[in-house]
Amino acid sequence: MNSFRHVTAIFCLLAAGLCAPIVKAQKNHDFEISKQLEIFNSIYKNLDLYYVDTLQAEKQIGDAINYLLDGLDPYTEYYPEQETSSLETMTTGKYAGIGALIGYYKAKDRCRVNELYEDQPAAKAGVRVGDVIMSIDGIDIPQKGSQAVDKYTASISEKLRGDPNTEITLVVDRPEQGLLTLKFLRAAIQRPAVPYYDMLTDSIGYIMLSTFTRDCYLSVQQALRSLKERGAKSMVLDLRDNGGGLAVEAVNIVNLFVPKGRLILQMKGKTPSANSNYTTRHDPDDLQIPLVVLVNGHSASSSEITCGALQDLDRAVVMGERTYGKGLVQQPRELPYGGLLKLTTSHYYIPSGRCIQALDYSRREQNGEAYRTPDSLTHIFHTAAGREVRDGGGISPDVTSKGDSLPNLLSYLRLSDPFFDFVTHYRATHPSIAQARDFSITDEDYQLFRDSLLKSNFTYDRQTYNALQSLKRIAKFEGYDKSAAPEIEALEKKLAHNLAGDLDTWEKQVRQLLSAEICSRYYYEKGMIENMLKADQTITDAISLLRKPEEYRKILHPQTPKAKK
Repeated sequence: MNSFRHVTAIFCLLAAGLCAPIVKAQKNHDFEISKQLEIFNSIYKNLDLYYVDTLQAEKQIGDAINYLLDGLDPYTEYYPEQETSSLETMTTGKYAGIGALIGYYKAKDRCRVNELYEDQPAAKAGVRVGDVIMSIDGIDIPQKGSQAVDKYTASISEKLRGDPNTEITLVVDRPEQGLLTLKFLRAAIQRPAVPYYDMLTDSIGYIMLSTFTRDCYLSVQQALRSLKERGAKSMVLDLRDNGGGLAVEAVNIVNLFVPKGRLILQMKGKTPSANSNYTTRHDPDDLQIPLVVLVNGHSASSSEITCGALQDLDRAVVMGERTYGKGLVQQPRELPYGGLLKLTTSHYYIPSGRCIQALDYSRREQNGEAYRTPDSLTHIFHTAAGREVRDGGGISPDVTSKGDSLPNLLSYLRLSDPFFDFVTHYRATHPSIAQARDFSITDEDYQLFRDSLLKSNFTYDRQTYNALQSLKRIAKFEGYDKSAAPEIEALEKKLAHNLAGDLDTWEKQVRQLLSAEICSRYYYEKGMIENMLKADQTITDAISLLRKPEEYRKILHPQTPKAKK
């Protein structure tokens, strides 16, 4: 008994010795926090009392908060009381208003309607995309003038929102028609998480999921069941450009295709409250249906949980491009005076045990960018069938499909007023068009668009030209500018801005963009998606794979898989 007490005493002394530095370090950490907060508080009080001009606490302390958060990661954000509704809208997809997106229109120095949601109040009342907002509820809306665009647009957006069933009166200036007055009721608005689903062929179904809002898995489930009833024997789930959302919804969507009780997601953070495991909780809808999940570089967060878990469990073929690589989890924390702090609390790990976070925000390059782990330093993990997969840098697809390479021109074109105005004019002068899947603009339409664009003030950024300007600066710095002048001048002439030539070179892609945008004016978002799918190379690749069951099977279950470690 005495020897036991002796050993116990030694153990306690050792434990106390080990704990002492930890306790001391924590006390030093706590003291440093108190010290720096006290210094900051004292500085601001002195500034407020003695500085020559009056300080604006909300702005200046808000700027200090944002500066603090900028040094962390881009997902840790502060929402003051007046902005917390935007976070709620992001997570639920719900708000109360008219069901429209607005944007600034430089030609009129006002806001116009940029998008309408199908079957929502504004669309039902006859509001059209392109309508310029002149007054709301009898109050004239002034031009932007010297206001910041964001502030001006936000103020009008706020006036359009309101409680469900409250009346709103809009006066809009419609191109080709003039002033119109429209009265209707606001409503609770929820953007659909699944904006489109349909049959790609007589046996292949297609579901597009645009965001992971609350209960979005029910929309995916409803689409899956509907398509199976219509004869779908295989399925394409499109997560391209889906930036994520609620992690639990990703688990629920995976659950549609894998058995109950499977561990899908682990979250590991600094505190016990940040640690949690998520397993599938429901009976699946279909364990056998062949499934292809489409992703690209803008597929992130919950999109990566979904495709990564299905890949780790060998339940789907992931096709497309490498995903973004966001392996971080955020949770909201309530703050005084109604504010919220959305902060990163943990990393997440998918079934193989890997974390796919690409950037290390605690380490910075010389240019200030977060450190990206090179592929050579990532680690090998294994799927359930023994296939090799890696952590870090997102989810690498099982089958690469980059689709068509799109020029920089298209990005600028779609956001330009001349493009928007042409489509608005087209809608005003064409009462109806063919069904979205069949519609395409005529040669005459394209020529009219081309001519109108060349007469406009449309400009766009050419990356080759910008690179050449950088080369000229470097050549001058290194003393080669005179000797290389003839070659640089010749290259500069070849890379000169030539809109007419680019419109001819990229005619096919520009025509497709125009056709899809026109379809959106008649058939809303569904029409745009349906029109674009017919020219989507990755969709063609997915259909081709699903028509080859043996090739599909070999991707998921190689004949000689490597043994799991």
